[in-house]
Amino acid sequence: MTDTIFGKIIRREIPANIVYEDDLCLAFTDVNPQAPTHILVIPKKPIPKLEEAQEDDQNLLGHLLVTVKKVAQQAGLNNGYRVVINNGNDGGQTVDHLHLHILGGRSLSWPPG
Repeated sequence: MTDTIFGKIIRREIPANIVYEDDLCLAFTDVNPQAPTHILVIPKKPIPKLEEAQEDDQNLLGHLLVTVKKVAQQAGLNNGYRVVINNGNDGGQTVDHLHLHILGGRSLSWPPG
């Protein structure tokens, strides 16, 4: 796997507005927000995309979802929010490091747009 902007954020080589961190993951505000609240949750382990997660990543993947809940509560998203994982080029993934988008702060329609 090649190094990504997310790896550089984890190593503090480039700045980010970090809103949560623990031993396994990091959450920070998206620099190109698609909603009033747009936070990314990333594992510190470099998994390029969901499709490449292994069975031994099950606990980490669950931890990411529990972290989404914590971060959304911390951000005050009491009326709901959307969680999105883009997987691969056709799925709209632009950074080859698994990441979960938390989108909220307004009513979200479906399909997105």
